[in-house]
Amino acid sequence: MSGEYFNKDIETMERGELDSLVEDKLRYTIDYAVKHSPFYRKWFERNGVSPSSIQSHEDLLELPLVSGELIRKNQPPKTDDFQFMSADWTDIYTIHETSGTSGVPKSFFLTWHDWLRYAKKYGRSFCSQGFGPGDRMVMCASYGMNIGANTMTLAARDVGMAVIPEGKCTFPTRIFETYRPTGIVASVFKLLRLARRLKNEGIDPKETSINKLIVGGESFADQSRSYLEEVWGCPVYNTYGSTEGTMCGECVEQNGLHVPEDLVHLDVYDPYRKEFLEDGECGRIVLTTLLSPGEKCGSLLINYDTEDTTVVHSRDKCACGRTHMRIYAPEREAESLWVSGSPFNRVDVEQGVFQRENMDHLTGEYEAFLDKNSVGKAVLKVNLECLDENNCDRDSIQENFLKGFLNPYTGTLNLYEEGGLDVDINFAGMGELEIFKLKGRPKRVVDRRKT
Repeated sequence: MSGEYFNKDIETMERGELDSLVEDKLRYTIDYAVKHSPFYRKWFERNGVSPSSIQSHEDLLELPLVSGELIRKNQPPKTDDFQFMSADWTDIYTIHETSGTSGVPKSFFLTWHDWLRYAKKYGRSFCSQGFGPGDRMVMCASYGMNIGANTMTLAARDVGMAVIPEGKCTFPTRIFETYRPTGIVASVFKLLRLARRLKNEGIDPKETSINKLIVGGESFADQSRSYLEEVWGCPVYNTYGSTEGTMCGECVEQNGLHVPEDLVHLDVYDPYRKEFLEDGECGRIVLTTLLSPGEKCGSLLINYDTEDTTVVHSRDKCACGRTHMRIYAPEREAESLWVSGSPFNRVDVEQGVFQRENMDHLTGEYEAFLDKNSVGKAVLKVNLECLDENNCDRDSIQENFLKGFLNPYTGTLNLYEEGGLDVDINFAGMGELEIFKLKGRPKRVVDRRKT
């Protein structure tokens, strides 16, 4: 392992060798599922699939998909036990739950082997972003039922980094002077708030010891990344992870997120056409756990529909030297809204908010509500937090927002020009947005048409 690669032999493996390795692991994984997963044992029988017939990636494409709802239907209180649990209780190391924002939380069980695999994925990302021995990382991801912070901390140990496990981004600014951290893991908005807090104390974020930032747990617009890099004076890297095990990360090239193909298999699926897609087409991420012979898995998943969307960017060798495929930053499908057949996502709204000309007047904090007016026309109401509500160029901000938000590819531009969608921009003072009054992690873009 070096500061550039976590495992050079695997990360730079030629495509043919990598595909062969994946198929070897896939065959063991399917055999493991039959022997250890109550759900998949019945699933193969119910769908008339012979496990021994699954020998390659192409064979996976013929299998049905597994949804989050299906997982919920196969765990308490719907069933007496956890049908997706694929290891004995004596092998279970930790138990985790998803947020449960769309219903009963999904339960996931991790063995120590799972922890090591998850840590490998994050370790590869850290190394690809230039982290290595001697770095000190402030971890502003939450520790607990969410697996991210825990396994990133384990990965940091394997990379040779020290971790400052704050859990939140509200830590005292003396941490910068006392421990001179070189990186922070947090969301875009937490990092912007932290930067404002530093400036209020007379500290320029660009003059701190921080030389790299990692944004995890949410998708973000290119414009918000550019502004964050400007504020902190260092590169910002994107990572994508989930309790289910999809850990992908950008390298120093910032040209797509590398998928650790030997540890998790990723396909892209169109749920409307009910077919898997070619590279370059946008669809949902479908993942399959990949195990090495002898490894155990607490909650094995085959053809799991994450309901997050992406596009396979490239399978060619990256300029960083890695051969594993790259995907565009995934977006949560649950954060997409539709108006008369035209979709837009929270990320599209942030492209409007973070137009550079706006950021001399705005903090970046916002909330948006899709509603209907008195005649039933769709209206997107966007509330923007201003640095100085009484002295901001409102007309210019609205013009810039529309330039960034309206998109000919999604159809929102035509919809707006033809009168099918109105955009109502409103301005608020510091701390006045509704979102600040809500507990937990509230949604920034809310569809209020049904209420």
